[in-house]
Amino acid sequence: MRGKILIHSIVFSPDGVSTAYLYNDIAMGLLSAGFEVIVLTTTPHYNVLQEELERQPLIPRFGGLFYESDFNGLKVIHVPQKKFSNALLRIVGFCYWHLVSFILGMKQKHLSLILSPSPPLTIGLINLAIGKLKRAKVIYNVQEIYPDFLINKGSLRFKPVISLLKLVEKAVYNGSDAVTTIDPMFYQSIVSRFKDRSKLHIIPNFVDTDIFKPIEDYKRGLNSEFFPEKDSTLKVMYAGNIGHAQDWRPFLQVAKELKEFQIEFWIIGEGVMRPELESEIEANGLTNVHLIAYQKRELMPAVIAYADIHFIFMAPEMEKEGFPSKVYTIMACSKPLLVTSGINTPINNFLKPIGCAKLIETTSFENKCNEIAEFLKQVYLDKNLLSVMGKRGYELIQGHYSKRPVISKYISLIDQIISENQ
Repeated sequence: MRGKILIHSIVFSPDGVSTAYLYNDIAMGLLSAGFEVIVLTTTPHYNVLQEELERQPLIPRFGGLFYESDFNGLKVIHVPQKKFSNALLRIVGFCYWHLVSFILGMKQKHLSLILSPSPPLTIGLINLAIGKLKRAKVIYNVQEIYPDFLINKGSLRFKPVISLLKLVEKAVYNGSDAVTTIDPMFYQSIVSRFKDRSKLHIIPNFVDTDIFKPIEDYKRGLNSEFFPEKDSTLKVMYAGNIGHAQDWRPFLQVAKELKEFQIEFWIIGEGVMRPELESEIEANGLTNVHLIAYQKRELMPAVIAYADIHFIFMAPEMEKEGFPSKVYTIMACSKPLLVTSGINTPINNFLKPIGCAKLIETTSFENKCNEIAEFLKQVYLDKNLLSVMGKRGYELIQGHYSKRPVISKYISLIDQIISENQ
Protein backbone atom coordinates (compact mmCIF):
# COMPACT_ATOMS: atom_id res chain seq x y z
CA MET A 1 0.00 0.00 0.00
CA ARG A 2 1.18 3.51 -0.81
CA GLY A 3 -0.40 4.93 2.37
CA LYS A 4 -3.70 5.21 4.20
CA ILE A 5 -5.97 8.08 3.17
CA LEU A 6 -8.90 9.38 5.20
CA ILE A 7 -11.41 11.25 3.03
CA HIS A 8 -13.44 13.49 5.33
CA SER A 9 -16.41 15.08 3.57
CA ILE A 10 -19.84 16.34 4.56
CA VAL A 11 -21.28 14.43 1.58
CA PHE A 12 -20.50 11.07 0.01
CA SER A 13 -22.46 8.21 -1.53
CA PRO A 14 -25.38 7.57 -1.21
CA ASP A 15 -25.89 11.35 -1.15
CA GLY A 16 -26.82 12.54 -4.64
CA VAL A 17 -25.00 15.86 -5.06
CA SER A 18 -22.07 16.89 -7.23
CA THR A 19 -19.44 16.98 -4.46
CA ALA A 20 -20.48 13.47 -3.38
CA TYR A 21 -20.09 12.16 -6.94
CA LEU A 22 -16.75 13.94 -7.24
CA TYR A 23 -15.37 12.39 -4.08
CA ASN A 24 -16.85 8.99 -4.89
CA ASP A 25 -14.64 9.01 -8.00
CA ILE A 26 -11.61 10.42 -6.19
CA ALA A 27 -11.90 7.72 -3.53
CA MET A 28 -12.09 4.94 -6.11
CA GLY A 29 -9.22 6.48 -8.08
CA LEU A 30 -7.01 6.52 -4.99
CA LEU A 31 -7.99 2.93 -4.18
CA SER A 32 -7.10 1.83 -7.72
CA ALA A 33 -3.75 3.60 -7.40
CA GLY A 34 -2.83 1.41 -4.44
CA PHE A 35 -3.81 3.56 -1.47
CA GLU A 36 -5.82 2.27 1.45
CA VAL A 37 -8.90 4.53 1.64
CA ILE A 38 -11.51 5.08 4.32
CA VAL A 39 -14.29 7.67 4.19
CA LEU A 40 -15.73 9.70 7.07
CA THR A 41 -18.95 11.51 6.20
CA THR A 42 -22.55 12.13 7.28
CA THR A 43 -25.70 10.12 6.92
CA PRO A 44 -27.33 10.91 3.54
CA HIS A 45 -29.34 14.14 3.57
CA TYR A 46 -29.05 15.56 0.03
CA ASN A 47 -31.15 14.29 -2.90
CA VAL A 48 -31.48 10.84 -1.37
CA LEU A 49 -33.09 8.11 -3.48
CA GLN A 50 -34.51 4.98 -1.88
CA GLU A 51 -32.86 2.69 -4.43
CA GLU A 52 -29.46 4.19 -3.56
CA LEU A 53 -30.05 3.52 0.14
CA GLU A 54 -31.01 -0.06 -0.69
CA ARG A 55 -27.89 -0.46 -2.81
CA GLN A 56 -25.67 0.94 -0.03
CA PRO A 57 -27.43 0.15 3.27
CA LEU A 58 -26.27 1.89 6.43
CA ILE A 59 -25.59 -0.38 9.41
CA PRO A 60 -25.97 1.25 12.85
CA ARG A 61 -23.09 1.04 15.30
CA PHE A 62 -23.26 1.64 19.06
CA GLY A 63 -27.02 2.17 18.97
CA GLY A 64 -26.91 4.60 16.06
CA LEU A 65 -24.08 6.79 17.38
CA PHE A 66 -22.73 6.36 13.87
CA TYR A 67 -23.31 4.09 10.86
CA GLU A 68 -21.18 2.13 8.43
CA SER A 69 -21.69 1.22 4.80
CA ASP A 70 -19.77 -0.30 1.91
CA PHE A 71 -19.17 1.67 -1.29
CA ASN A 72 -17.63 -0.60 -3.92
CA GLY A 73 -15.31 -2.16 -1.35
CA LEU A 74 -14.61 1.06 0.55
CA LYS A 75 -15.53 1.38 4.20
CA VAL A 76 -17.67 4.48 4.76
CA ILE A 77 -18.43 5.82 8.24
CA HIS A 78 -21.53 8.01 8.53
CA VAL A 79 -22.19 10.43 11.40
CA PRO A 80 -25.93 11.26 11.76
CA GLN A 81 -26.84 14.60 10.21
CA LYS A 82 -30.21 16.05 9.18
CA LYS A 83 -31.39 19.19 7.40
CA PHE A 84 -33.32 20.64 10.35
CA SER A 85 -35.55 23.66 9.71
CA ASN A 86 -34.98 24.85 13.28
CA ALA A 87 -31.77 26.92 13.60
CA LEU A 88 -30.95 25.65 17.10
CA LEU A 89 -31.30 22.02 16.02
CA ARG A 90 -29.05 22.72 13.02
CA ILE A 91 -26.37 24.10 15.33
CA VAL A 92 -26.66 21.14 17.71
CA GLY A 93 -26.51 18.68 14.81
CA PHE A 94 -23.50 20.47 13.34
CA CYS A 95 -21.62 20.37 16.65
CA TYR A 96 -22.51 16.69 17.13
CA TRP A 97 -21.16 15.88 13.67
CA HIS A 98 -17.86 17.66 14.40
CA LEU A 99 -17.41 16.03 17.80
CA VAL A 100 -18.18 12.48 16.67
CA SER A 101 -16.15 12.95 13.47
CA PHE A 102 -13.13 13.96 15.55
CA ILE A 103 -13.49 10.89 17.79
CA LEU A 104 -13.93 8.53 14.82
CA GLY A 105 -11.03 10.15 12.98
CA MET A 106 -8.81 9.63 16.01
CA LYS A 107 -9.74 5.93 16.05
CA GLN A 108 -8.18 5.40 12.62
CA LYS A 109 -4.75 3.76 12.76
CA HIS A 110 -1.69 4.45 10.61
CA LEU A 111 -3.14 7.45 8.76
CA SER A 112 -0.84 8.96 6.15
CA LEU A 113 -3.04 11.80 4.92
CA ILE A 114 -6.46 13.42 5.35
CA LEU A 115 -8.22 14.90 2.31
CA SER A 116 -11.40 16.97 2.60
CA PRO A 117 -13.43 19.45 0.57
CA SER A 118 -15.12 22.64 1.66
CA PRO A 119 -17.74 23.48 2.77
CA PRO A 120 -17.83 23.66 5.70
CA LEU A 121 -14.71 25.58 6.61
CA THR A 122 -14.68 24.08 10.10
CA ILE A 123 -14.03 20.59 8.70
CA GLY A 124 -10.52 21.85 8.03
CA LEU A 125 -9.97 22.58 11.74
CA ILE A 126 -11.07 19.06 12.73
CA ASN A 127 -8.65 17.61 10.20
CA LEU A 128 -5.78 19.76 11.43
CA ALA A 129 -6.38 18.49 14.96
CA ILE A 130 -6.58 14.85 13.84
CA GLY A 131 -3.56 15.28 11.59
CA LYS A 132 -1.50 16.85 14.37
CA LEU A 133 -2.34 14.13 16.87
CA LYS A 134 -2.05 11.25 14.37
CA ARG A 135 1.01 12.71 12.59
CA ALA A 136 -0.83 12.66 9.29
CA LYS A 137 -0.61 15.17 6.46
CA VAL A 138 -3.64 17.30 5.56
CA ILE A 139 -4.91 18.51 2.17
CA TYR A 140 -7.85 20.92 2.12
CA ASN A 141 -9.82 21.30 -1.11
CA VAL A 142 -11.52 24.68 -1.65
CA GLN A 143 -14.72 24.03 -3.62
CA GLU A 144 -16.34 27.27 -2.43
CA ILE A 145 -14.66 30.23 -0.76
CA TYR A 146 -15.78 30.66 2.84
CA PRO A 147 -16.61 32.88 4.66
CA ASP A 148 -16.84 35.05 1.51
CA PHE A 149 -19.73 32.97 0.18
CA LEU A 150 -21.84 33.56 3.31
CA ILE A 151 -20.96 37.24 3.53
CA ASN A 152 -21.84 37.97 -0.09
CA LYS A 153 -24.98 35.89 0.16
CA GLY A 154 -26.09 38.23 2.94
CA SER A 155 -26.70 35.48 5.48
CA LEU A 156 -23.72 36.50 7.61
CA ARG A 157 -23.54 40.08 8.89
CA PHE A 158 -22.49 39.76 12.55
CA LYS A 159 -18.95 41.16 12.54
CA PRO A 160 -17.56 39.10 15.45
CA VAL A 161 -18.62 35.89 13.70
CA ILE A 162 -17.13 37.11 10.41
CA SER A 163 -13.85 37.89 12.17
CA LEU A 164 -13.85 34.47 13.83
CA LEU A 165 -14.47 32.64 10.54
CA LYS A 166 -11.69 34.60 8.86
CA LEU A 167 -9.35 33.47 11.61
CA VAL A 168 -10.51 29.88 11.05
CA GLU A 169 -9.92 30.26 7.32
CA LYS A 170 -6.41 31.59 7.93
CA ALA A 171 -5.63 28.74 10.32
CA VAL A 172 -6.93 26.07 7.89
CA TYR A 173 -5.08 27.47 4.89
CA ASN A 174 -1.78 27.94 6.67
CA GLY A 175 -2.00 24.87 8.89
CA SER A 176 -2.71 22.43 6.05
CA ASP A 177 0.20 20.80 4.26
CA ALA A 178 -1.42 21.67 0.93
CA VAL A 179 -4.55 23.42 -0.28
CA THR A 180 -6.15 22.83 -3.65
CA THR A 181 -8.63 25.04 -5.43
CA ILE A 182 -10.59 24.40 -8.58
CA ASP A 183 -10.15 27.54 -10.63
CA PRO A 184 -7.51 30.22 -11.41
CA MET A 185 -9.86 32.94 -10.17
CA PHE A 186 -10.33 31.12 -6.88
CA TYR A 187 -6.54 30.91 -6.69
CA GLN A 188 -6.17 34.65 -7.18
CA SER A 189 -8.88 35.35 -4.61
CA ILE A 190 -7.23 33.43 -1.78
CA VAL A 191 -3.50 33.22 -2.54
CA SER A 192 -2.77 36.41 -0.57
CA ARG A 193 -4.20 34.70 2.53
CA PHE A 194 -1.27 32.26 2.63
CA LYS A 195 2.05 32.79 4.38
CA ASP A 196 3.57 30.17 2.07
CA ARG A 197 1.97 30.52 -1.35
CA SER A 198 3.57 27.32 -2.61
CA LYS A 199 1.01 25.40 -0.53
CA LEU A 200 -1.80 26.44 -2.88
CA HIS A 201 -2.42 24.34 -6.01
CA ILE A 202 -5.00 24.45 -8.80
CA ILE A 203 -6.65 21.10 -9.51
CA PRO A 204 -9.93 21.47 -11.41
CA ASN A 205 -13.02 19.39 -10.90
CA PHE A 206 -13.82 16.80 -13.54
CA VAL A 207 -16.58 14.74 -15.09
CA ASP A 208 -16.86 10.98 -15.49
CA THR A 209 -16.92 10.75 -19.27
CA ASP A 210 -17.75 7.05 -19.06
CA ILE A 211 -21.16 8.12 -17.73
CA PHE A 212 -21.65 11.61 -19.13
CA LYS A 213 -21.35 11.53 -22.91
CA PRO A 214 -23.44 12.34 -25.98
CA ILE A 215 -26.27 9.86 -26.50
CA GLU A 216 -28.76 9.63 -29.33
CA ASP A 217 -31.29 7.18 -27.94
CA TYR A 218 -32.04 9.31 -24.88
CA LYS A 219 -35.81 8.70 -24.93
CA ARG A 220 -35.36 5.14 -23.74
CA GLY A 221 -35.61 5.13 -19.94
CA LEU A 222 -37.06 8.61 -19.56
CA ASN A 223 -40.55 9.02 -18.16
CA SER A 224 -42.60 10.39 -21.06
CA GLU A 225 -44.94 12.09 -18.60
CA PHE A 226 -42.12 14.39 -17.51
CA PHE A 227 -40.14 14.35 -20.74
CA PRO A 228 -42.63 14.15 -23.64
CA GLU A 229 -41.62 14.22 -27.28
CA LYS A 230 -41.59 17.87 -28.31
CA ASP A 231 -39.30 18.04 -31.32
CA SER A 232 -40.76 21.34 -32.50
CA THR A 233 -40.23 22.97 -29.10
CA LEU A 234 -37.02 24.58 -27.89
CA LYS A 235 -36.32 22.76 -24.63
CA VAL A 236 -34.40 24.81 -22.05
CA MET A 237 -33.25 23.12 -18.83
CA TYR A 238 -31.74 23.62 -15.40
CA ALA A 239 -30.86 20.46 -13.46
CA GLY A 240 -29.32 20.80 -10.02
CA ASN A 241 -29.75 22.36 -6.63
CA ILE A 242 -32.56 24.92 -6.52
CA GLY A 243 -30.91 27.29 -4.10
CA HIS A 244 -29.64 30.79 -3.42
CA ALA A 245 -26.57 30.47 -5.65
CA GLN A 246 -28.88 30.79 -8.69
CA ASP A 247 -30.76 33.95 -9.68
CA TRP A 248 -34.35 32.90 -10.32
CA ARG A 249 -35.73 36.41 -11.03
CA PRO A 250 -34.61 36.65 -14.67
CA PHE A 251 -35.73 33.08 -15.27
CA LEU A 252 -39.26 33.84 -14.08
CA GLN A 253 -39.41 37.06 -16.08
CA VAL A 254 -38.22 35.41 -19.30
CA ALA A 255 -40.62 32.49 -18.80
CA LYS A 256 -43.47 35.02 -18.58
CA GLU A 257 -42.33 36.83 -21.73
CA LEU A 258 -42.02 33.62 -23.77
CA LYS A 259 -45.33 32.00 -22.77
CA GLU A 260 -46.69 32.35 -26.31
CA PHE A 261 -43.61 30.87 -28.01
CA GLN A 262 -42.73 27.23 -28.56
CA ILE A 263 -40.03 27.55 -25.91
CA GLU A 264 -40.43 25.58 -22.70
CA PHE A 265 -38.39 25.23 -19.53
CA TRP A 266 -37.56 22.23 -17.36
CA ILE A 267 -36.33 22.71 -13.77
CA ILE A 268 -35.09 19.47 -12.22
CA GLY A 269 -33.98 19.13 -8.63
CA GLU A 270 -34.60 20.04 -5.02
CA GLY A 271 -33.43 22.81 -2.72
CA VAL A 272 -34.42 25.59 -0.35
CA MET A 273 -35.75 27.81 -3.14
CA ARG A 274 -37.98 25.17 -4.71
CA PRO A 275 -41.16 26.01 -2.71
CA GLU A 276 -40.86 29.70 -3.60
CA LEU A 277 -40.15 28.90 -7.23
CA GLU A 278 -43.11 26.51 -7.36
CA SER A 279 -45.34 29.20 -5.88
CA GLU A 280 -44.24 31.77 -8.48
CA ILE A 281 -44.77 29.34 -11.35
CA GLU A 282 -48.31 28.62 -10.16
CA ALA A 283 -49.15 32.26 -9.40
CA ASN A 284 -48.08 33.38 -12.88
CA GLY A 285 -49.70 30.49 -14.74
CA LEU A 286 -46.39 29.42 -16.28
CA THR A 287 -47.56 26.34 -18.12
CA ASN A 288 -44.36 26.53 -20.15
CA VAL A 289 -42.33 25.63 -17.03
CA HIS A 290 -42.04 22.03 -15.84
CA LEU A 291 -40.79 21.56 -12.26
CA ILE A 292 -39.63 17.99 -11.77
CA ALA A 293 -38.12 16.10 -8.84
CA TYR A 294 -34.48 15.08 -8.69
CA GLN A 295 -33.61 12.27 -11.12
CA LYS A 296 -31.20 9.45 -10.33
CA ARG A 297 -27.68 9.80 -11.69
CA GLU A 298 -27.92 6.99 -14.25
CA LEU A 299 -30.70 8.91 -16.00
CA MET A 300 -28.91 12.26 -16.08
CA PRO A 301 -27.08 11.80 -19.41
CA ALA A 302 -30.46 11.11 -21.03
CA VAL A 303 -32.05 14.03 -19.16
CA ILE A 304 -29.25 16.34 -20.33
CA ALA A 305 -29.60 15.05 -23.89
CA TYR A 306 -33.36 15.74 -23.82
CA ALA A 307 -32.82 19.50 -23.62
CA ASP A 308 -31.56 21.69 -26.45
CA ILE A 309 -29.73 24.06 -24.13
CA HIS A 310 -29.00 24.28 -20.40
CA PHE A 311 -29.10 27.47 -18.38
CA ILE A 312 -27.22 28.59 -15.29
CA PHE A 313 -28.16 32.00 -13.94
CA MET A 314 -25.65 32.89 -11.24
CA ALA A 315 -26.76 35.05 -8.31
CA PRO A 316 -24.72 38.29 -8.61
CA GLU A 317 -23.85 38.38 -4.91
CA MET A 318 -22.27 34.90 -5.03
CA GLU A 319 -20.99 34.51 -8.58
CA LYS A 320 -17.36 35.10 -7.62
CA GLU A 321 -17.24 32.37 -4.94
CA GLY A 322 -18.72 29.40 -6.78
CA PHE A 323 -18.27 27.31 -9.91
CA PRO A 324 -21.10 24.86 -10.71
CA SER A 325 -19.68 21.45 -11.54
CA LYS A 326 -22.71 20.81 -13.75
CA VAL A 327 -20.88 22.91 -16.36
CA TYR A 328 -18.57 19.95 -16.98
CA THR A 329 -21.34 17.36 -17.23
CA ILE A 330 -23.32 19.47 -19.70
CA MET A 331 -20.24 20.00 -21.86
CA ALA A 332 -19.35 16.31 -21.68
CA CYS A 333 -22.79 15.53 -23.13
CA SER A 334 -22.09 17.92 -26.03
CA LYS A 335 -24.78 20.38 -24.99
CA PRO A 336 -24.51 24.20 -25.02
CA LEU A 337 -25.08 26.55 -22.11
CA LEU A 338 -26.86 29.83 -21.48
CA VAL A 339 -25.18 31.59 -18.55
CA THR A 340 -25.71 34.86 -16.73
CA SER A 341 -22.63 35.92 -14.80
CA GLY A 342 -20.59 39.09 -14.55
CA ILE A 343 -17.22 39.74 -16.14
CA ASN A 344 -14.23 38.25 -14.30
CA THR A 345 -16.16 35.54 -12.51
CA PRO A 346 -14.95 31.90 -12.48
CA ILE A 347 -17.68 30.54 -14.74
CA ASN A 348 -17.43 33.44 -17.19
CA ASN A 349 -13.64 33.26 -17.46
CA PHE A 350 -13.76 29.51 -17.98
CA LEU A 351 -16.44 29.48 -20.67
CA LYS A 352 -15.59 32.62 -22.62
CA PRO A 353 -12.66 31.26 -24.67
CA ILE A 354 -14.45 28.01 -25.54
CA GLY A 355 -17.47 29.27 -27.46
CA CYS A 356 -19.80 26.63 -26.00
CA ALA A 357 -22.00 29.08 -24.09
CA LYS A 358 -24.01 32.23 -24.59
CA LEU A 359 -22.76 34.52 -21.83
CA ILE A 360 -24.98 37.30 -20.54
CA GLU A 361 -22.69 39.70 -18.67
CA THR A 362 -24.87 42.77 -18.11
CA THR A 363 -25.81 43.74 -14.56
CA SER A 364 -29.05 45.43 -15.65
CA PHE A 365 -32.04 43.21 -14.86
CA GLU A 366 -34.04 44.52 -17.82
CA ASN A 367 -31.16 44.12 -20.27
CA LYS A 368 -30.37 40.69 -18.90
CA CYS A 369 -33.93 39.47 -19.46
CA ASN A 370 -34.04 41.00 -22.95
CA GLU A 371 -30.76 39.35 -23.99
CA ILE A 372 -31.88 35.95 -22.69
CA ALA A 373 -35.24 36.15 -24.46
CA GLU A 374 -33.78 37.35 -27.75
CA PHE A 375 -31.13 34.64 -27.76
CA LEU A 376 -33.69 31.91 -27.12
CA LYS A 377 -35.87 33.23 -29.94
CA GLN A 378 -32.83 33.21 -32.22
CA VAL A 379 -31.76 29.63 -31.50
CA TYR A 380 -35.35 28.41 -31.73
CA LEU A 381 -35.16 29.39 -35.40
CA ASP A 382 -31.63 27.98 -35.87
CA LYS A 383 -30.83 25.00 -33.65
CA ASN A 384 -27.71 24.24 -35.72
CA LEU A 385 -25.94 26.96 -33.77
CA LEU A 386 -26.58 25.01 -30.57
CA SER A 387 -25.06 21.87 -32.08
CA VAL A 388 -21.87 23.73 -33.00
CA MET A 389 -21.61 25.22 -29.51
CA GLY A 390 -22.12 21.83 -27.87
CA LYS A 391 -19.33 20.18 -29.88
CA ARG A 392 -16.84 22.84 -28.78
CA GLY A 393 -17.48 22.10 -25.12
CA TYR A 394 -17.32 18.34 -25.65
CA GLU A 395 -13.89 18.52 -27.27
CA LEU A 396 -12.42 20.53 -24.38
CA ILE A 397 -13.76 18.16 -21.73
CA GLN A 398 -12.28 15.13 -23.46
CA GLY A 399 -8.84 16.71 -23.54
CA HIS A 400 -8.57 18.32 -20.12
CA TYR A 401 -11.43 17.69 -17.67
CA SER A 402 -12.15 13.98 -17.76
CA LYS A 403 -11.76 11.85 -14.64
CA ARG A 404 -8.42 10.10 -15.17
CA PRO A 405 -6.07 13.04 -15.83
CA VAL A 406 -7.50 15.11 -12.97
CA ILE A 407 -7.40 12.29 -10.41
CA SER A 408 -3.78 11.67 -11.44
CA LYS A 409 -3.02 15.24 -10.29
CA TYR A 410 -4.44 14.43 -6.86
CA ILE A 411 -2.37 11.25 -6.73
CA SER A 412 0.81 13.13 -7.64
CA LEU A 413 0.18 15.78 -5.00
CA ILE A 414 -0.63 13.16 -2.34
CA ASP A 415 2.55 11.22 -3.15
CA GLN A 416 4.54 14.43 -2.88
CA ILE A 417 3.00 15.43 0.45
CA ILE A 418 3.31 11.96 2.00
CA SER A 419 6.95 11.66 0.91
CA GLU A 420 7.74 14.75 2.97
CA ASN A 421 6.94 12.65 6.07
CA GLN A 422 9.50 10.01 5.20
